[in-house]
Amino acid sequence: MTDSAPHVPDLARAADGTRLAYQRRGAGHPLVLLPGQANNHHWWDPVRADFHGTHTTITLDYRGTGDSEAPQGGYSTRQFADDVIAVLDASGVERADVYGTSMGGRVAQWVAARYPERVRRLVLGCTSPGGPHAVQRDASVRRALAHPHPETARRTLVDLMYSPAWRADHPGPYPTLGDPDMPPHARRGHLVASNAHDAWDALPDIGAPTLILHGDQDRLTPPDNVPLLAARIPDARTHLFRGARHAYFHERRAEAGGLVAAFLGG
Repeated sequence: MTDSAPHVPDLARAADGTRLAYQRRGAGHPLVLLPGQANNHHWWDPVRADFHGTHTTITLDYRGTGDSEAPQGGYSTRQFADDVIAVLDASGVERADVYGTSMGGRVAQWVAARYPERVRRLVLGCTSPGGPHAVQRDASVRRALAHPHPETARRTLVDLMYSPAWRADHPGPYPTLGDPDMPPHARRGHLVASNAHDAWDALPDIGAPTLILHGDQDRLTPPDNVPLLAARIPDARTHLFRGARHAYFHERRAEAGGLVAAFLGG
C-alpha cells in the first residue's frame, strides 16, 4: 500500500524568497523525510504511510523539483537544509525527527549539525559525509550513469537501486529515479549540490541520537561510508541490510521501517 493520492501542497518561503512546496500526512510527532538528488516528495510514497501510526510525516519538494520554484541559483546541501528549516517554521514545528536518504542524508547532516535544537532523532540512509574523506562510487558507475542514451542510463540507475531478485517481483514503476519535470538548470544544480557536499568537520556537532542505515551491496554510495559517518557522529548506531542496494528503504520496507520505528520510539 502506498500513500500517493493527490494532495494540495502547503507552501513555505525560503530566506531568499523561493517558494517551497511541502506535504503533511498522518498524526503524531513530526518526522521529516528527505529524498535523494533530483527527486521530489514522491520518493517516499511507497513507505511513508508506515510511519503514520506514530508520526506526522513532513516531506518537501526541493527547490527545482515538484511544486517548488526552480531559481537559477541556490543549490547546495546547506541551502536545502535551510529550506527544511523554513518548512518547519511554516508548519509550526519546533522540533522533529529527521530521516534523510541519499542526498537527503547529506541535507539531514547539515540540519542536525547547524540546527541541533530542531532535531530530536536523526536517521541517515545510503549516504556519505562527502568531500575528500568520503568513499566515492566507482568510475565505471559514473560513466554508466552518464550514458548518452537516456533509457540505458535509466536501466543502470534501476539496477543500482534494486536487486534483480526484487525487481523480478516488482516491475515498477519506481519512484526513486528522479523528477522527470525538472528544468535542466535545476537538475545540474542538484548534481553540483550533491557532489560538492562536505560535512566532515560539522559531523561531531550532531547531538541528536543517530541511526545510520545502508545496503551492503550499494554501488551508488558505497557502504564503506558507514563507519566513516559513525566515527564522526557521537554515539551513532549502524545497520547494514544484506543483499540490499541503494533503495534499501523500499526493497526492504518491513525490516527497514521496523528498525526506524523502533529507533524513533526509543
